Amino acid sequence: MTNPPAPQFTVRPETPGDIEVIHQLTASAFGQVDEAELVDALRASGNRIDGLSFVGVLDGEVIAHAMLSRCFVGEVSGACLAPCSVWPDHQRTGAGTAVIEALLAEAARRGEAFAVVLGHAEYYPRFGFTPASGFGINLHVDVPDDALMAMPLAGEVPAGALAFAPEFGV
Repeated sequence: MTNPPAPQFTVRPETPGDIEVIHQLTASAFGQVDEAELVDALRASGNRIDGLSFVGVLDGEVIAHAMLSRCFVGEVSGACLAPCSVWPDHQRTGAGTAVIEALLAEAARRGEAFAVVLGHAEYYPRFGFTPASGFGINLHVDVPDDALMAMPLAGEVPAGALAFAPEFGV
């Protein structure tokens, strides 16, 4: 007797047909609609970086999502990674990691100089993120030093004041 074939997991850019399931999976992953509404608002405003919103697909179903939106450190534009979500029953399977790695690699390939993330200090360092304060980045609101992180992509990480897209409300 042979084992069934392993499920096929792929990463690809989101399509218009993915928008509703991305909303649902983001709300489910965070246990509230705030982050799902943020994704929708970033997409609607044009502050999402075009083409840099990826999904992870398993057996034809979208199970993970991550997007990059425009941010600035001083006058230098960069990419903000957020929000990232995975259906709760697919968390800790590598789906989120695969989507984020593919997204950051594509951002670097496209010449995005750097990325920032405001998130879990235990999760994001695996991708190369380190505390943004080490680059001289500051934010006008208080956040834990280890939660605001940055990394170089295709360039340098500048020092200065960080500004997220207005939809973040920060």
